[in-house]
Amino acid sequence: MVEYFRSIYEGIKIALQSIWSNKLRAALTTFGIVIGILSVTTMATVIDGLNRGFESSLDMLGKDVVYVQKWPWSFGPHYKWWEYINRPEMKLDYVKKIQDLSRYATAVSASDGTRENVYRKDKTVNNVNIDGTTVSYTKTSNININSGRFFTNEENRSGRMVCIVGSAIAENLFQFGHPLGKEIKFGGQKYKIIGVLAKQGKFLGLMSMDDRIIIPINTYKKFYGIRHGLQIQVKYPNKPALAAGQYELEGIMRRIRKQDPAEKDNFAVNKLDMFRQQYDSMTKAIYLVGFFLTALALFVGGIGVMNIMFVSVKERTREIGIRKAVGAKYYQILIQFLIEAIVVCSIGGAIGILFSMAASAVINQYFVAYLDWKTVIWAFLICAMTGIAFGFLPAYKAAKSDPISSLRYE
Repeated sequence: MVEYFRSIYEGIKIALQSIWSNKLRAALTTFGIVIGILSVTTMATVIDGLNRGFESSLDMLGKDVVYVQKWPWSFGPHYKWWEYINRPEMKLDYVKKIQDLSRYATAVSASDGTRENVYRKDKTVNNVNIDGTTVSYTKTSNININSGRFFTNEENRSGRMVCIVGSAIAENLFQFGHPLGKEIKFGGQKYKIIGVLAKQGKFLGLMSMDDRIIIPINTYKKFYGIRHGLQIQVKYPNKPALAAGQYELEGIMRRIRKQDPAEKDNFAVNKLDMFRQQYDSMTKAIYLVGFFLTALALFVGGIGVMNIMFVSVKERTREIGIRKAVGAKYYQILIQFLIEAIVVCSIGGAIGILFSMAASAVINQYFVAYLDWKTVIWAFLICAMTGIAFGFLPAYKAAKSDPISSLRYE
């Protein structure tokens, strides 16, 4: 066992000496490996970042919640938009009807939205999400009030000019002082701030959930109307209740809309699982493309490693003959050149990981990326496997060479 470890140590030492004496050649050889590892690690960091962002984004939407809407959550060539466009819109009075008829739902809310520029004195925040909601929205969505309060049933019924602002709005419009009790203006109307939402972050790393304002749905209806886009959120206490409640909800909606048994549903009951399926198919496509590009880059890099190892074996033919003449065994020569191939690939992998770390930092400024330590370990394992796969033939040639012919080589 000690002899094996000594062979590995000597192999690494000789490999590093050989690489150092041919720095330019080694750099050109590792270029393909660098590109391959950069591709696979950058892809992995983006996917890991998306996965983390996706899970936190589902938390933002609220788990064990279904959404009743006109349009189903689906994409692709089989999306029958021409059928869905003729469906009747959701109505605000559905909220109470569903709440009264459902045995499983713990809360039902409705929401609609638009975008406005928001003003306070000389400060402006452009393109802010304005969400009109019902009081039970706090139960069906995963929002928390950082300071102040949510609006009441009475404020909603009377269409009061009150609002709850996201943390980004509070920071941008009220850099000094507290926003509670202050007024802001949007849509040509003034609203009194009664609450500030806790910071949530970005949805899928793209859309800020802190750049929004919530107002009572009746206030929203008074100034913006509810013609299209209204969605109803139904909250269930747990997953079993959600599974049973989904079918109950479909029956309730058909009853509300007075549909005949033979008629197709003229509404959509959307679950977060549908969103997850779409997301999984998207990430699979990214993985397939990424792995193809990575495999191509590593194949090109591996061919370069094999070529340089054949050259190295040729240049060191006499050295191989001397080592065999003084008693070096077959496996020692094999290990020496395999280790050299692995070291070359690992150096390329280390450079690729450093570039990937820099790329991830840049991507994180605009999107989401997360470099996990498991990704680094996998990158080095890929380098080692590439070195073994493409370094084996040159190493085998060196190990099987005849010592007498090698000593005669000039």
